[in-house]
Amino acid sequence: MSSLRDITVIAPHFKRRLSGVTSTVVQLVPEQVRLGRGIVTLGPGLPDSLPKMRWAQLPELWKRPAGGRSRIWHARRNSEMLPGILMRSVLRMPLKLLFTSAAQRNHSRYTKWLIRQMDAVVATSARSGSFLEVPHTVIRHGIDLEVFHPPQDLDDTIGATGLPGRFLVGCFGRVRHQKGTDLFVRAMIELLPQHPDWTAVVCGRVTAEHQVFGDELKRAVAEAGLSDRIRFLGEVDDIKPWYRRLTLYVAPSRNEGFGLTPLEAMASQTAVVASDAGAYAEQIVAGETGAIVPAGNYDALRDAIEPYLADPALAEEHGRKGLEHVRASFALRGEAEALERVYSAMINL
Repeated sequence: MSSLRDITVIAPHFKRRLSGVTSTVVQLVPEQVRLGRGIVTLGPGLPDSLPKMRWAQLPELWKRPAGGRSRIWHARRNSEMLPGILMRSVLRMPLKLLFTSAAQRNHSRYTKWLIRQMDAVVATSARSGSFLEVPHTVIRHGIDLEVFHPPQDLDDTIGATGLPGRFLVGCFGRVRHQKGTDLFVRAMIELLPQHPDWTAVVCGRVTAEHQVFGDELKRAVAEAGLSDRIRFLGEVDDIKPWYRRLTLYVAPSRNEGFGLTPLEAMASQTAVVASDAGAYAEQIVAGETGAIVPAGNYDALRDAIEPYLADPALAEEHGRKGLEHVRASFALRGEAEALERVYSAMINL
């Protein structure tokens, strides 16, 4: 990045590990650039393809952008709100502060204080907005329909994987209790013996603190004699084709912020069974694009999955309807355009 003269939005990203926020920034920023917004990211953990500013350029934020009175510091974490407050209120940089909140829980006193210092707040769902005590705008996340798309060739089929069976059911994300991976594995152990055409895959990293949890799941699968039909693939290089290879995707999280994986699956023409954690219930049309069950309720999850295993044609039908639904209601451009309206209002204050 040579100059910040034409940059009006800074999107800090102060976390190295991949997260839902990372996925949001990676998908959204290029779309915002296509809309003509001067935006850069700041921080580690992001691909080199994104527009970035250097830490050494922070003093340039004392200068106003070309043709404007201030820039927007668009934070998505506590660790990003606090520096924005310091730069605006202590160092007197011409910044407006925007926070996007995805959390669906009561905020701590510290977080509430940070949020009250913001010039504007966005909630990623009506549910997350219900936990805010300040005026806010609800802007749901969108999905890049060019990146996530329906199957196109043989590489997008179970045949390309070398796995047994005719149909794949999958659960993606970090392997941990919060994500409900154990609920998915338990359901597969119970259901797959009655449905020999199906194979289950778990894609996601097992971090050191959750290694025992992951090992216990693998042990349970082995004891059930299903190690060939319930596969733990770890963190795959590219998750996108795996969505296209699935006939059914399961998102069994006990707790989520927003949660993009059901949208990624539906954009790939895959039916979804999900808990009501995060914004999942606002993404799925129950009975048309998939099913929603109470978070943490194993029996309800198993019973929602079983009809799809018994009738793959139902899963395929709901996958087609899910694609139509995402195209109509969750296109990434819609999210970018809604943020543009917020940015414009803030800059013109």
